[in-house]
Formats: sequence, structure tokens, C-alpha cells
Amino acid sequence: MKLKPIYGILSLISILMIDQQSGFAQKTAFENSGNKNITATYAEVTQYYAKLLAGRKDAKIIDIGPTDIGKPLQLIVLSADGDFDPKSVKAKNKTVMLINNGIHPGEPEGIDASMMFIRDVLKQKSLPKDLVLCVIPVYNISGMLNRGVSRVNQNGPEGYGFRGTAQNYDLNRDFLKGDTRNSRLFQTLFTTWDPDIFFDTHTSNGADYQYVMTLIETQKDKLNPKLSAFMKKHITNAMYAGMEKIGYPMIPYVNSQGEKPETGIVSFLESPRYSTGFAALHHTIGFMPETHMWKPYEDRVKSTYGLMNILFNLAKDHGSELHALRSKVKEEVKNQEDFPINWKLNRNIVEQIEFLGFESGNKTSEVSGLDRMYYDRSKPFKKQIPYYTTYEPSIIVKKPKAYILPQGYDHLVNLMKINGVKMKPLEKDMELEVEMYYIRDYKTSASPSEGHYPHHSVEVEPKLVKQQFFAGDYWIEMNQEANRYVVETLEPQAIDSYFNWNFFDAILNQKEYFSGYIFEDSAAELLKKDKNLAQELEAAKKADSKLAESARMQLEWIYKRTPHYETSHLRYPVGRVLK
Repeated sequence: MKLKPIYGILSLISILMIDQQSGFAQKTAFENSGNKNITATYAEVTQYYAKLLAGRKDAKIIDIGPTDIGKPLQLIVLSADGDFDPKSVKAKNKTVMLINNGIHPGEPEGIDASMMFIRDVLKQKSLPKDLVLCVIPVYNISGMLNRGVSRVNQNGPEGYGFRGTAQNYDLNRDFLKGDTRNSRLFQTLFTTWDPDIFFDTHTSNGADYQYVMTLIETQKDKLNPKLSAFMKKHITNAMYAGMEKIGYPMIPYVNSQGEKPETGIVSFLESPRYSTGFAALHHTIGFMPETHMWKPYEDRVKSTYGLMNILFNLAKDHGSELHALRSKVKEEVKNQEDFPINWKLNRNIVEQIEFLGFESGNKTSEVSGLDRMYYDRSKPFKKQIPYYTTYEPSIIVKKPKAYILPQGYDHLVNLMKINGVKMKPLEKDMELEVEMYYIRDYKTSASPSEGHYPHHSVEVEPKLVKQQFFAGDYWIEMNQEANRYVVETLEPQAIDSYFNWNFFDAILNQKEYFSGYIFEDSAAELLKKDKNLAQELEAAKKADSKLAESARMQLEWIYKRTPHYETSHLRYPVGRVLK
């Protein structure tokens, strides 16, 4: 079965047609290209929107701030009543839909699709009264300006931008840690507009199959259960049905559990470093469409346009209900006690879904003379395959009454403020009884990831202690809408915690040590005076042969049990106020 786009639906035809007799005859670079294999340059995008929106009262281009190369991150807002103030829009209980394009400018379908889509929405007699559409035309501007053909596995367009930023960051790994100026601007924008629905356009790079479009949705088991049920019933199912109708049947993102997708696919667990995972921290339903990199560029753009249009209409139909539900969830999270911060896949729960793929096999490589894998597009198939989509919490923490974040962590304080976290500086120095974590074990990635060597598999030992805090340290009361964001950033064991992204690595190193030739006499004296300590050392030596064979390790064992050993070593500096 070969999939061919079908344009039999009048609404889609009317949207895609250009009315040559109106002010909307402006075409995009994609439409003007005879082979439909051209994507707009950055200059063409900015000029297009400036001309399209000039003089309009229901659409506006807003500069959010300078990106990593100085050019402004722009937001296009379509608002029927001409209200472009996010506070006012939220006060009116309007639904907000946010589209993000060009996070990876080498995946430019969304850039071109949005240009046509905004134009065609504005051609309608009137905009939706209760829905505000926000679109980021290009997120990674520096990457878009670095134009070339860097994606060797991709079938067009003829030229496009680069995945990395000017500082070589992948912005779709920076939504939580906020290393880049772009990310901090986005987080500010996101918190300010508080979208109910988020749509982030991409192109996949993996196995071959018949589908033009695949979809990542906010992982159902990480989203609030009420929002998850709403998403499936009113949005996700309708998106799949709608894409089937317009000739672009869709499947969940092909995240194969083996070399071939027919062995089964696994629901993508998008942690907060990714766009839809970040959105989930703010109780926003997120979608990440992934077109197939080897399909013709024309089909990739049109399928992105089609899915964008379907979601826009669903937002019109169900936005008010979704907005009200999100408000309810935000109130409930203020009183939520237990928060999952890590998840594991349940492989005992599996469903079967229909998959349209291509036969694959092995043949001799003309390059190496060894076996190589290939897909045979002359042999399409339809079969049922396993789909694993259930995740269960592997770590759950009980929220404290409050966290105390020391003021010296300026970057983290700034991220908290950007994300709408309510914090109150302590008015005076004070000693408080708090729970402090000691990092007992962790693993660190052997290779760098986005400017960091992230940690994982963290183990902590909580201790109730009297801890000194100072005027200006931040008290974060856990009775707010941002509770989930706070927990998943400040709990060290969370997947994308600030600890795992190395922002607290200074605590992992001792600052004071002992000189063996001097401490030998002190250690010997200690063992003579403290028989229990001496017995504990002997027991430890019997249990650990390495300790028994190392004089230095034995001195260190004793040193760590003296008042000289610094209490700050391995002590996570964020306090948990329990009462």
C-alpha cells in the first residue's frame, strides 16, 4: 500500500488556495518554487510577515528579546479583539495555542507551513473569538542563518539551516537548564502566555516506513491524569482521524525497541529537557510532530500544515473546556503531596497497533563488503506490532512545606523566577531545622551532552539537621501552581534536576584534606581513646579488602569520623522544611 495525499475535503482546499484578488495573494518561497523543494531564508521569513501583518489590528509581531546573535526572538499573535496583553488575555479566560518552529532549522517544514497557515487563517472573515494563536516563526535564528545541507539522511529541501545554535547548543535539550539566551527567552514567553496547547514542529531521523507524519504527544503517564484523559478523548484521537481523512495517516513516533520498527515501538519518555516535557511541568498539553526525513519535502510541509490546521480547529472546539480543566489542575497541584520524579517502562502492558512499513533485510555493502541493513520500498506491508506506552513512577517524593534555595545560585534563582515560581527572600539570618540530602551515590555520563556531563542514578541520604541560612536566601513555599516545576528541578533524583545538570557539582569535591604524616599520630591517638571507633575500623577492614590493604584509605576512614571533616562535602545545599 502506497500512501498518497488526498485533497478531497473542501475546507482544506479552501485553506490551501490563494485568493489572487485579495490582499493575501502573497506566496511563500516554498509555494513559488516549481519543485516545492525550497524553504524560506530568514530574510524571506521576516519580510513575508512584515508585509502580511502590516496595518492589521488583529495580528501583531512582538519582539521578546535579543537571541544569541542579537536578532530578536519574535512572536506572532493573532487575537480577534486586538488584545495582545497576555495578562488581559488570561483574565478573559481565552484559550492560547502556541506553535514553535525552527528549533532545528534543518527541519524547516513548520517554518514554511506556518507562513501559509497564518496567512490563510487571516483570510477568514473573522478570527476565533475565544482562541489566541501565538506562533514563533523561527526559534533558532542563528542556526537558520547557518544555511547549508548538513542532514545527510534527509530528502531536501535544497538548502536549510543547521541544528545547533551559534554556540553549538541543541535547543531541544535546553528547555529546563536554560544555558542559552534563547531558552531563557522562551521560558519567559511560555510562562507569560501560559499556553493551553503547544505544538513544536520537527523532522525525524530513523527507520524507514510508509508514513509521512509521526507524532509525539505529552507522555500520558507523566501528565496530570485528568489532562491525559482529556488529551486522548478530545484531541489526540481526533488528530489521528483528521490526518487519515486528508490522506496523511499518522502513527506514534517510531521509537523502535529493536533495529526494526516491526519488533515494536516504545512511547517516547520526554523529560523536561525537551519541549513537550517542559510543557508538562506547566500542565500544558504538548505535541511534537515529526515528519519522515526521506519523504518529499512537499508532502512534509503539507502534512505539517494539515496537522496544524486540525489542531487549531480542535483548540477552537474544545479550548474553553481545556482552559477550565487546566485551571482546576493548577489549583489541585497546590495541595498535591506526592510527586513522581522518575519513571520506568512497564513492559508487561502492551497493545497492538497497525503499522505500515517496508520489508527490510541485509545485503552486501558496496562500501565495506560486509552486511548492511536496507529497506525495500517495493515491498510495503501492513501488520500489527507491539506498542509499549505505559510508564510507572520509579521514584516518588513527598513535597516539603518549603524549600530553601541559597541565594548564591543566581542562574537557578533566575530560572525559578522566569518560570513563575513564587519565592520570598529571608529577612534575617536564621538557623532552621531542615532535612538536608547527602549525595551517597551517582553516575556521570562519560561523554559531554550540551555543555555538561550529566549525572544519573542518584542516591540520597536525608538527614534532619540544624542548618544556618542567611538573609536573602529564598524560601519557596510549596502551595503554588509551580509545585511540579519546583519538585522536578530541586529534587536531585529527578531525571532533569538541576543537580543532574551539574549546577551543584562544587559540593562533590572536598575543600580540606589531611597530610598523612601529621594525621597518623592524631588518628592513632583517636583509636586509643575511642575503643568503639577502633572496633568499627577493624570490622570495616574485614568487610573491605581494599580498605584493609590501604593505609591512606584507613586514615581517610578515621578522618571522616572526626570534627575536622567538612560537613558540606556531598551535602546538597537546598533545604527541605518539613514543618
